[in-house]
Amino acid sequence: MKASLAIAIPGSPSSLWTTVRSVGVFNVACSFVALWTFVKVIRALRWRLRTTQLRGPPRTSFIYGVSNDIASSKDSATMYEHWAQEYGVAYMIPSVLGQTRIVLSDPKAIAHFYARESWTYVQTPLSLALIENLVGRGLLWSQGESHRRQRKALTPAFSNAAIRTLTSVFYDSAYKVKSAWNTDLESSKDGNAVIEVQNWMNHISLDTIGIAGFSHDFGSLDGKHASVTEVFDTFGNNPQASAVTKILLLLASAFPILVKIPTKRTKLRNKLNVTMGEICNDLLLRSRREKDVNIKEVEEEKSIIGLLIKAEGQEAELHMSEEEIMAQMRVLLVAGYETTSISLTWALIELSRYPEVQTRLREELLAFGADPTYDQLKANLPYLDAVVHEILRLHPAVPLFTRRAREDDVIPLSEPVCTRSGKMTDSISIAKGSSIVISIRAINRSSAIWGPDAKEFKPDRWLTEDGISGKAKEIQGHRHLMTFVDGPRTCLGKDFAIAEFKVVLSVLVKNFVFEMRDGPDTRIEIARGLLPRPRVVGEDSIGVPLRVRRYE
Repeated sequence: MKASLAIAIPGSPSSLWTTVRSVGVFNVACSFVALWTFVKVIRALRWRLRTTQLRGPPRTSFIYGVSNDIASSKDSATMYEHWAQEYGVAYMIPSVLGQTRIVLSDPKAIAHFYARESWTYVQTPLSLALIENLVGRGLLWSQGESHRRQRKALTPAFSNAAIRTLTSVFYDSAYKVKSAWNTDLESSKDGNAVIEVQNWMNHISLDTIGIAGFSHDFGSLDGKHASVTEVFDTFGNNPQASAVTKILLLLASAFPILVKIPTKRTKLRNKLNVTMGEICNDLLLRSRREKDVNIKEVEEEKSIIGLLIKAEGQEAELHMSEEEIMAQMRVLLVAGYETTSISLTWALIELSRYPEVQTRLREELLAFGADPTYDQLKANLPYLDAVVHEILRLHPAVPLFTRRAREDDVIPLSEPVCTRSGKMTDSISIAKGSSIVISIRAINRSSAIWGPDAKEFKPDRWLTEDGISGKAKEIQGHRHLMTFVDGPRTCLGKDFAIAEFKVVLSVLVKNFVFEMRDGPDTRIEIARGLLPRPRVVGEDSIGVPLRVRRYE
């Protein structure tokens, strides 16, 4: 009896291995596979019983569902909008290896979703793996109470008062570009030059966040070599993912561990992480030394680096670990390089396509006179505000938002949808573990929400009471846009980004005239840096060459 009990319940690794050998490694492996399959089947049955089964597009691939169609599409937002028109404001799409995703395109459902974001709806395992690999476990990675604590610690750096003091930094960067472009134009024979504007916008954003956030000038606008600039630019110079990378990324939604496979893009991402880590560590060490020299000033500091140093103290009310602090710094560098620069590039493209809009904007800026202050940028230049928000509507830097339900929920709808069984319902049940997708770009451009001219670049819509349709007014994000998302995870740097956007655009449009190099019908496609970026069709990397001349 004792001997048989010892075999049945091994008490040490060696006895466990003896048991495994006696049963057979193959049999043990089969048992684990059977157990894994059983758990998966039970979870799938629970999900099916507790989730409203909605209609949606048919599976086009046994392995990928419709995920490969979306990933390969040049305009996935139109696909999402078409499906919403066909299946209703909430529908299901088949995903990788039998998975299903629920897509929301209803303002009431989206408001409910964002109100519970970070608690009921959390990052997917794939999102967590990608974010951790790129920037670490900071504000983007954290959830629930940890996210609330980190966000609260950083909020003072993005207040109106803090941004007001940074406006001069935005102008300094803009005027450096003005000076450099003037030099190029002076050396040209006919008074105009073809300038690749996207790299300039990248470097404006990087230098600005360096000075505004960390009191450090990367000097990329002055032509200085910086390791972080080189790695960022490498992403832009390798915009097309290989077939293997695409397959791995699609399968990673089911198996997140696949993001660790050393593809070319993974190696670039790791290199960027290491490079940013070295820079952030140097900046942190320098700031700590400055704190030791003048403790009083740092205690009163409202800058990003000042608040991070303050949060590092063990006695701090909103304490952050060194890992969290380094992650926040990486996030700010990435955001500084990617998001605002993408918006600025799109703005120059649209103004080149619509010279009448460019002229009208220039007239408003010239009539105003001197460079506007932060408060004047917000209140006294309505057409600049309209142009900026129309760009943010049509070209959100982050086009898609995916989350996983951490618990069961019921999402209300503003209009009923037809379920797979043919019944109409004005709410949908969501089971724990469900994947939820919101296509920000599709909603911002939806004809059902924004009206028949939704896909047109039309800044005037922001200037009249009836310019924004009733359905769009139901969207609860910033100015009825999903661009900065909503709820507890609303973009913390939203006001910073808009102020920088307005400053740079005002300086450039006042001083230069922009045209598409190959005419107004030049085709633009989406390439991929860290985030989707515009590119003139036929150009290498992320090239956006515009013909530029001085305004006189």
